[in-house]
Amino acid sequence: MATTARLLTYGDLLALPDDGKRYEIIDGELLEMPSPSLPHQDILGRLFGLLLNFLERTDLGRVFPAPLDIRLSTHNIVQPDLVVFRKERLHLLGPMPVDVVPDLAIEILSPSSREHDEQQKFQRYAAAGIPEYYLADLDIRALRGYTLRDGVYEPLPQDGSILRSRILPGLEFDLSVLFANLIGDSR
Repeated sequence: MATTARLLTYGDLLALPDDGKRYEIIDGELLEMPSPSLPHQDILGRLFGLLLNFLERTDLGRVFPAPLDIRLSTHNIVQPDLVVFRKERLHLLGPMPVDVVPDLAIEILSPSSREHDEQQKFQRYAAAGIPEYYLADLDIRALRGYTLRDGVYEPLPQDGSILRSRILPGLEFDLSVLFANLIGDSR
């Protein structure tokens, strides 16, 4: 007799013992997220600082770092490394989990998360309607941006070392500055 595994929900995530680890649920399956590396945390801090300064200066929205549970659907609860909500949507935010799709999500790739972030999350974020998705690739010192068009992510064009947001006017990522002298960088 065949049995089917039960798909997990946010309630199941809350019922886990506090073991100091971070978890996500993708398609009802629990995934453990290992601790990030120093270069991961270095680029996370740089991206957070850039976004925080830009958003405070322009008053266009707010940035939040992980851990922050974002419920994309009943069986998809994620913790992007960074999320941005535009100002006109901040009033929609309530208690955890966040049931509002962010306007921008950033994931920092690591060996343990690369496939997950580039495939499963890429598809789930597009299906949920997140307007912009960025992948910071520490291996090649690149930030790839995607904009959602008709339910499909298309690459954002890069002008030299500059990558510009389409949803946040004036937001630019200068990759030559962003990836310079990262902790643990042997280049």
